[in-house]
Parts: sequence; structure tokens; C-alpha cells
Amino acid sequence: MSLRHLFKFNGGVKPVTHKSESTRNPIGKAPLSAELVIPLHQSIGGTPRPLVQAGQQVLKGQIIGAADGNVSAAVHASTSGRIKTVEMRRMPHSSGLSALCVVIEPDGEEAWIEARPIAWKSLPPDEVRDIVRDLGVVGLGGAVFPSHLKMKGSSKTPTRYLVINGAECEPFITCDDMQMRERADGIVAGAMIIRHMLQAEQVLVGIEDNKPEAVAAMQAAVSKSGVTGVEVIAVPTRYPAGGAKQLIRVLTGIEVPHGARSTDHGVQCFNTGTAFSVHEALDLGRPLISRIVTVAGNVERPRNFEVPFGTPMRDVIALAGAKPDSDRIIMGGPMMGFVMPGDEVPVVKATNCILVGSPSLFPPPPPEMPCIRCGECSKACPADLQPFELYWYSKSKIFGKAQEYHLFDCIECGCCSYVCPSSIPLVDYYRFAKSEIWAREAEKAASDAARERYEFRQLREQREEEEKAARLAAKMAARKTAEAENPDGGRPKPDMGDLDDEKKALIAAAMERAKAQKESGATTEGNKE
Repeated sequence: MSLRHLFKFNGGVKPVTHKSESTRNPIGKAPLSAELVIPLHQSIGGTPRPLVQAGQQVLKGQIIGAADGNVSAAVHASTSGRIKTVEMRRMPHSSGLSALCVVIEPDGEEAWIEARPIAWKSLPPDEVRDIVRDLGVVGLGGAVFPSHLKMKGSSKTPTRYLVINGAECEPFITCDDMQMRERADGIVAGAMIIRHMLQAEQVLVGIEDNKPEAVAAMQAAVSKSGVTGVEVIAVPTRYPAGGAKQLIRVLTGIEVPHGARSTDHGVQCFNTGTAFSVHEALDLGRPLISRIVTVAGNVERPRNFEVPFGTPMRDVIALAGAKPDSDRIIMGGPMMGFVMPGDEVPVVKATNCILVGSPSLFPPPPPEMPCIRCGECSKACPADLQPFELYWYSKSKIFGKAQEYHLFDCIECGCCSYVCPSSIPLVDYYRFAKSEIWAREAEKAASDAARERYEFRQLREQREEEEKAARLAAKMAARKTAEAENPDGGRPKPDMGDLDDEKKALIAAAMERAKAQKESGATTEGNKE
């Protein structure tokens, strides 16, 4: 147990954890399903570009979606087999919307691509980050932010602390706990890679004190590795101690202010599962194609399974045995999870838990009542916000004022809703306000882009008219200059040497008349202009 002085964060709650049920057995391995539906968009940022087509054979770990830009991460085949189709399928999101997916029919051979461990110590940092991106590593704590971007740190502030987040504070979820118990060596190895990339002075591994087995396993792994500057620290159990800002506050005393990033204060935070994935990607040359998923709730045999991405959730739930009265599937925990639109949606990189619900386990909430301004939500808010103010402005659609009260600092942890005596679903109001603001900003951006295109078109047309007028003016000026220098227009005079004097006179008179008429016509046109 570390003797480091620990700090506190404001607010938080202590719900019943329900963690012991799914930690009685070791991590199981989920068998292959009849088909794997692998969404191409599994992280924050751009949607990877498909690199395969129907009928193509792929190997396990083969890249099937290339990263689209820097804020993106590649996607790989979770097993070997045949590409059935590349089409729109329903995503694991409460909206029920579809996205482009690669559907693989496994061949059962589990034939891997050639694994190529990376000599990361001898490569330039930017090249190592590109490899991490192309091996599909993203944050497995829930945000699924591309990890290669977080491995850069701040250009202004050197990284003092690397925080490895093993708190796992939300009820029912135990995937990080079991991974720390069984794969602590890989987590430490991955943390050392990240430390090398960030040039961090210290590594702090924060684990809630209700996970003594995980704390002991991580301490043993650190001792075994012989590395220095690494501390495994048990922190008090209080939800949401697993939030990045909250854990940083507890371990270091640094409070990241509104509008700032932790890297600006010399701190970077990674999940334990992410650290293990970095180890597998660079030390073993294996892309991220599976993760540990907790299956808990209204099931007969709660347990953690290592599940290939693309596996339908119903197949994973079947391993734990859903009870007959199950009525919903939640991806994540009861505080921050989302209800799934169906059991056919696939396991993705963000799936840390499949929570099966029932009316007895999660009874319907009581009817919403008016706010009594008791302030309990403010006391429980770990982000030091005023939830009741945010509620009033969100409900009234006064989004500008909601932003003034730092709406986007809300981490949607659900503490305010948990303690509200009026049973107001406060987080739902905040999510509504955020989505409306994002929609309006997108609409404004599209409108601004359209206006800029219209104004540019007007400028282009005006410029073309001016250029055309200038060309015509130059042409007319050149013509008048030529006529002034040669009134006869350069035409040769007729040879009148063989004509008699009378004919010569008639011809000369006719030429004079023609010249006079021409000069008279030019003068008339000039007066009209």
C-alpha cells in the first residue's frame, strides 16, 4: 500500500457495486459466431475507408479499414474467413442508426497475419505513433479516443505524471479488474512504452481499494519488471473516481480547470486496457481485434469474456445465460450506459460491459416531479457544476446560458440524477442540450460555408466581367491607334496610271466621298457613346 498523500474530489456517490458476481471465474474466451459484423467507425474521429470487398478472403488481424486522417484509427479482421458483404448494419447505439460494416464469415482456422514486433525504442516517435494508429489502438476506458494522439503530450509542458486508470468505479463492470489480476505484466509493459513516448517522470497506477487482488497483482508485476518511478496506489472507492479529471485530482492534487487539458498541466491518463493493447501492438505486433467484456446483470452466470469485435451481443449473453424476464440490454454500466436497440448489434471497441436488465433489477423510474431546489445535485456533482441551473436552461432551450454554466464540462456520470429526490432525469436534459447545440453549430457551419461559396462566386463573376471589359477596351484602343496611323486601313491604292484624266477624277471624287462618309459615321458613333 502506497503512503502517498491522496487528495479528494468534490461530490460523488456510493452506489451498490455488484462486482463480486462476475469476478468469481477467470476470463473466458468467447467462441466465434456464425458471422462477425465489424463496424468501420469504432472510435472518435473519421470513419476508416474500407479496404476489402465481398468474396475476398482475409486473415485474422488483417487491416480491413484504413484510418481516415490523423483523428482516426484503423480497423482489422477479428478472425480469418470470407468477406460476405460490406453494407450498412445497425450500430450498438440507442439511436438505432446504421453504419457501414464489414461482415465476415469465419472459416474456423483462426489463421493470423504475420506478426511483426516493433523495435519502438529505435524508431522516431512520430513513426511509432503512426504504427499505433494503423494497429487500431484506441482508449478502452469508454471514450475510444485514438491512443496515438494522446501519446504525444504537450509541446509546451513536459509530462510529469503518467496516470494509468484502473479505478473502474461504475457498478457491475469488472473487465479492468480481471485483466489486472490475470495480465498485469502486459499492462506494466504497455505503461512503460507510453512512458517512453511521453518522457514522463512518474507512473501512477490508480486502483479503487475494493479491488485488493488487482492491486496486489499490479504491485507484483511492477516489482518483477524492475522498473523505477512506478507506484500502484489504492484510492478510496467512490463513484466516479474513474473519471480522468477526478483520478488525476486524487493522485496528484492537480485540478484541471475549465477549458484546459491535463497535458497542459503535465499529466496524461490512459486506461489499463489501453496500456495492454499498446503492449500487444508494439511488443507483439498484434492489432486490436478483441477486448474483455463483462456480462452481468440479469444473467445466471455473470463473467468476463474476451470477445472478438463484431460478435453479436446475443451470442455473448448466451454464454452467461440470460434469465427469462430480461427486457433490455445496456452497453456499459447502469450510470453511464446506453440501452441497445436490439441484441443483434455487435461488440465494438467501446463495449466494456453488456448489462442485461429486467424490471426487478432496474425498475421503472418514478414519475418526474418539479425541481424543489434542494441543491443535492450540486453537492454530488464531481465536476463542480450547478446541475439545477443547467437543468432549467436545458429544459427551457436557453442553450447560450447553459453553455455559460459550462454545460460541456459535464461528464454525464449520472450522480445528479442518482441523488435527485424529484426523480428528474437530469443527464437526459444535458444530453439533449448538447445535441441541440452541436446540431445548431453544424447548421451554422453549413450556412457559413454556403454563404462563403456564394460570395466567392459573386467576386469571381465580377472579376470576369471586369477582365472582359478591360480586354474590349484594350482592343478598341489598339484599333483606334491603328486607324490613326493608317487612315486607309492599310489597303493598297488602285493603280490609275492607265486611265484617262476624266476617269481618274471620277475615281478620286468617289474615294473622297467614301472617306468623308466613313469619318462622319465614326464621329456619330462617338457622340452616341
